[in-house]
Amino acid sequence: MLFSQARLDSWLAVGLLVAAGLYLYGVHKLRLRGDAWPASRTIAFLGPGLGTIAVVTLSGIGAYDTTLLSVHMVQHMALSMVAPIFLALGAPVTLALRTLRKRPRALLLGALHSRLARVLAFPLVSFGIFIANPFVLYFTGLYELTLRNGFVHELMHAHFIATGCLFFWPLLGRDPLPGRWPYPARALLMVLSVPFHTVLGLTIMQSQTLLAGDYYPSLGLRWVDPFADQVTAGGILWAGGELVSVTMLGILIAQWIKQSRLEAARIDRELDRLDPSAAGGLGPLHG
Repeated sequence: MLFSQARLDSWLAVGLLVAAGLYLYGVHKLRLRGDAWPASRTIAFLGPGLGTIAVVTLSGIGAYDTTLLSVHMVQHMALSMVAPIFLALGAPVTLALRTLRKRPRALLLGALHSRLARVLAFPLVSFGIFIANPFVLYFTGLYELTLRNGFVHELMHAHFIATGCLFFWPLLGRDPLPGRWPYPARALLMVLSVPFHTVLGLTIMQSQTLLAGDYYPSLGLRWVDPFADQVTAGGILWAGGELVSVTMLGILIAQWIKQSRLEAARIDRELDRLDPSAAGGLGPLHG
């Protein structure tokens, strides 16, 4: 059922193919001129990055995302918290800066250093948008609108991806972004995000009102209880948010340790350069 319901006729499918093609072309261009590009970045971007988006939107999962709230919630978590992490680890902006011609490269650099980029990339701003986004979606009439209007539904998918990238890219991405915080502050911000997913998940689980009003009951599905499915959806959001946050925290700590080791090695080399005698000891003593 996962693949029998697959559909490749949406604009999102075209966007994924274009993104994958441009990324692979950039890697190929680097190799032609003898430059290296880590295979791990390519795998992260194409596999769990773009691949996750494809699985939850173009496969059977996407076919049922307007039928079951629990399926939608799996999709929500994948688009806003899983795929953006691996897209960031793929460092596509760095790849673009290394392969674009002079004028497009200058335009990209100008966009990265613009006032809008500095505001959106500021961690507290992206954190606020990331946290507020699901509360606004699920506790207003907006969510029901996404279920009843196909175009708005597709926009919601893009919005999930965009807000996820906005939050995770400055935290762990390898791309050059303005105003990036040091690792301790990034780790703290990740820890602070955990309670919000818990609160949102528990609120949905304990709600006596169905999200999207009478939409799900109007489908007349005898094999599923909308209230029970909503409890499952809240549990997915709660557990999934904590799992991704803990994993993300582990990635940040690993990056922090690696950076600290590289910095220590750099300082050692600098000290050796300034005082060569320190590297070779005190030398022979003369009586």
